[in-house]
Amino acid sequence: MTNCIAAELLKSGKTVIYQTAPVLLESVIDYKLNKQKNKNNDFYESILNCDLLIIDDLGTETLNSMKLSELFTILNTRILNLNNKITKTIISTNLNINDIFRNYEERIGSRIAGYYDIYYFFGDDLRFKKEQ
Repeated sequence: MTNCIAAELLKSGKTVIYQTAPVLLESVIDYKLNKQKNKNNDFYESILNCDLLIIDDLGTETLNSMKLSELFTILNTRILNLNNKITKTIISTNLNINDIFRNYEERIGSRIAGYYDIYYFFGDDLRFKKEQ
């Protein structure tokens, strides 16, 4: 579903970043820790400012305080238009809302519960069907 949404937006000239939560958060932390070495601020700005950010597999990352802080900053900036641009975010996860509150701090859980429409998808995993 998210691939189809991303493809349609790209066709209409929108900017889309599609990344798994583990890779996204590791990349952001690596960028921040090496900020003096990185003269190009485009990477982090593109995460905050792209028209659509798709965070795939939230809940599969190893959490620590830095990752929680960066996830909060990314979500909060995009939700509240702190970047002075209307941006949208899709989060895919196998976690239910109770798991999100349990695994992430309340300020992240409350933003996801309060600002996102939650849809549940049921059915067989298509990756398993391709192998058969």
